[in-house]
Amino acid sequence: MLKIEGLNQFYGGSHTLWDLNLSVPVGSRVCVLGRNGMGKTTLLKCIMGLLPASSGKVTFEGVELLNRPANERARVGIGYVPQGREIFSHLTVEENLRVGLGVRKNGSRSLPERVFDLFPVLKQMLKRLGGDLSGGQQQQLAIGRALVLEPKLLILDEPTEGIQPNIVHEIGDVVLKLNKEEGLTVLLVEQKLPFARRVASEFSILSNGRRVASGTIAELTDDVVRAHLSV
Repeated sequence: MLKIEGLNQFYGGSHTLWDLNLSVPVGSRVCVLGRNGMGKTTLLKCIMGLLPASSGKVTFEGVELLNRPANERARVGIGYVPQGREIFSHLTVEENLRVGLGVRKNGSRSLPERVFDLFPVLKQMLKRLGGDLSGGQQQQLAIGRALVLEPKLLILDEPTEGIQPNIVHEIGDVVLKLNKEEGLTVLLVEQKLPFARRVASEFSILSNGRRVASGTIAELTDDVVRAHLSV
């Protein structure tokens, strides 16, 4: 579904991604792991057009993305939940959700009911300002906003960061439900190993912008963790 080939990215004078290759097959749940500052968020921002790539290819269902603006990448069927959530704090929950309606292919102006089935708290708080929600509720709102697009691929950047454990578990449940029952493909960046091992089907580890290990989640052994993720 998503294929990254020979991706290079520079930030100022720093070479942040080095000839990176990564595949996200249809129906998979791929987790990108790595210590802080290893290029994980940069990779996602390049996929979404929020940072320019220097060279390489990024294709989604055979469509080349690097020559398309960020808003068109959403239109082809990619939902993106950025690190830190980035909701609009001065808009209501409903207004935040409606932001995604503008890029839906079918032109519907109605919010998908499945967003409220997955996150009932959002329906209860439709008129509340986004900035008044707890961190966990804001994360649910950010994921709900991405799901409004009815994407084929959901990209999540550290969805458990700063979230209370019960909401972390609920987010994991939602990701697994969407993948297993609705066939949604998932690419996520995550730091918490228990969450990654529970949610992901495959993993790739980045170190200094290079992929240094990958495999099925069962192959994410303690030895691999010690070699590439221990501080």
